[in-house]
Amino acid sequence: MTARLAAGILVSALIRRVENEGGSAAVLARGDATGGALLIQLAERGVPGPLIERVLDRDGNYVWGPTGPQDAAQRADYIARRRKSDPDLWVLELDSTHAARIVADVAG
Repeated sequence: MTARLAAGILVSALIRRVENEGGSAAVLARGDATGGALLIQLAERGVPGPLIERVLDRDGNYVWGPTGPQDAAQRADYIARRRKSDPDLWVLELDSTHAARIVADVAG
């Protein structure tokens, strides 16, 4: 099993990196600073892309993969349901042409 950064530190690092590369980032919902899970809404020039989440694979390693509905209109309801069952959940939007690469670099 690989070590994991505290959620608050990871969120700060992702925001800083996206903004340093000319993108924008926003915390849509704040979770637990230490152990909260993280949903990331990827976007490019304001157009929503995939919603991704870090999960454990069979070998105990963290990997990022798609989650939730593909339809952006249904995502708000999905996120609300997830936050209701897990109030420690962070929701972050990263708007950058390089958002997926940044997530892999920083939180891979």
